[in-house]
Amino acid sequence: MSERLNVGLIGAGHFGRYHALKLAVAKRAKLVGLADADPERAKTVAWEAGCPVKSVEEILELAQAVIIAAPAEYHFDLAAKALRAGRHVLVEKPIAATLEQAAELAGLARAAGLVLQVGHLERFSAAHGALSARMGKPLYIEAVRIAPFKPRGTDVSVILDLMIHDLDLILALTDSPVAHVDAVGAPVASQHDDIANARIRFENGAVATITASRISLKTERKMRIFSQTGYLTVDFAARKLTLVGRGIGMKLPGFEEFGVEQAGWQDHDALLAEHEAFFASVLDGAPVVVDAQAGTRALAAALAVSKAIAESRAIAEASGLVPKV
Repeated sequence: MSERLNVGLIGAGHFGRYHALKLAVAKRAKLVGLADADPERAKTVAWEAGCPVKSVEEILELAQAVIIAAPAEYHFDLAAKALRAGRHVLVEKPIAATLEQAAELAGLARAAGLVLQVGHLERFSAAHGALSARMGKPLYIEAVRIAPFKPRGTDVSVILDLMIHDLDLILALTDSPVAHVDAVGAPVASQHDDIANARIRFENGAVATITASRISLKTERKMRIFSQTGYLTVDFAARKLTLVGRGIGMKLPGFEEFGVEQAGWQDHDALLAEHEAFFASVLDGAPVVVDAQAGTRALAAALAVSKAIAESRAIAEASGLVPKV
């Protein structure tokens, strides 16, 4: 279809600005306006994107679809308001603050026949495509995502800020419900947990260990995956992937059945891909790549990690390992 979608943006902060600039040059969408709680911020980003500043109510009148990039605490209220107004919604992660809220959003979208997509950007990355194409069902996954401290994003814990990206990817790769979570974490530079480590066991027997930190001295994103067919390491920063398995690549000395294959990937614009997928779902009826079910699944895992951290902290406080807060 050649139809263009009238889209409004709610939230023009750090990431909302990227949404606005991408929408400004979109081939299948027209940015009809943006809203932000900070009038000066709204004015600046609207000037950059060449669109008018509007209120949320005005956007819901003008737009056929909205992208919600406001702080996480407002996701549910804004998404529910848009869905009740009959507007398709792309809401940034996390989908909501609670599973009950997520279920309500899913129900509103389903009842109205509207698209509800959740902004788990990693699903649209070239890296995700490269590793999922080369790996069978994982037995064990180890993921590390660490970065220096930035005030942005500290309205939520590192679990909902950073770890949820890897949770979503791992849930997609394992395709199995979570059976048990053990985790530890601590607030260091903010009021929420800034560093966390979780060990997750899935019902199919797979295990994942995930570390996330936003108080590190360097940025690092790596993943190691073991499966029945081989061993895969991924360095996301270097865009490098190494696979060890049977009957592939260069033979390993002493292990003639096994070989090593190295590959890379060419980065593409993941945000553009996410937008195009949203437009295709609305205009063409294409399946929603990251739907409410996927967003809820990632939220459930993140909340389970947060609960496990609270339980571990209570034990540590009772033993005197850490002082009571």
